[in-house]
Amino acid sequence: MTVTRDGPSGDPTLFSLDGEDVEFRPGETILQAAHRAGRYIPHLCWHPEFRPHGSCRLCIVKVDGRAGAACTVQAAPGQEVESNSEQMNASRKTLLQMLFVEGNHFCPSCEKSGNCLLQATAYEMGMEGPHFEEFYPDRPVDASHPDILLDFNRCILCELCVRASRDVDGKNVFAIGGNGIGTHLLVNSESGKLVDTDMALSDRSASICPVGVILPKRRGFVIPIGERRYDVKSVAEPDNQEAS
Repeated sequence: MTVTRDGPSGDPTLFSLDGEDVEFRPGETILQAAHRAGRYIPHLCWHPEFRPHGSCRLCIVKVDGRAGAACTVQAAPGQEVESNSEQMNASRKTLLQMLFVEGNHFCPSCEKSGNCLLQATAYEMGMEGPHFEEFYPDRPVDASHPDILLDFNRCILCELCVRASRDVDGKNVFAIGGNGIGTHLLVNSESGKLVDTDMALSDRSASICPVGVILPKRRGFVIPIGERRYDVKSVAEPDNQEAS
């Protein structure tokens, strides 16, 4: 049964997240409200600057007993939302393991280590290691651009770069192509190379990637391992809950 809770103004503005009340604003999703309140719900493809996408499925929660993506389900008065449970976190670990084996994620040798949302989320969820056969896909590295390196090995298909290039930069540099296990990130140029686009290092799409696909050249390991964002604080802490 849904129980209505009244906020300070007399309007119903609260839902329950793992037994604790969270205030929401009209039109907010469960994830938006939780994020604003400093409550952590694991996620990869969601970013506060963009409309929800719902592709990674890591933010799946139970809303009044039914599964739904916290980034797309609108908050409503009296909702009982379950997120931090053994069952939900076990499902998230399985999703994370699949993401790791579908790409070439070798964290110790990756420049993004310590600043990678995928890596940090795996630590937070207690992912022990791959439980599936690794695919080791043959993916290229595009070093054609003078200022930006593309390492397609790390792509998790969150589409943040696609949305940033389209909605913020107005350039449509990236797209997603293929289907099934062959789905992959594309560069929108005749050659398929980044050098033949108008992408610049100052573009939002150049800094939005939560993993190690889009990297600035000549800046590798400027911040030493051990002093990086998720080395210092857990991804679950309020100021670490989305890719920068």
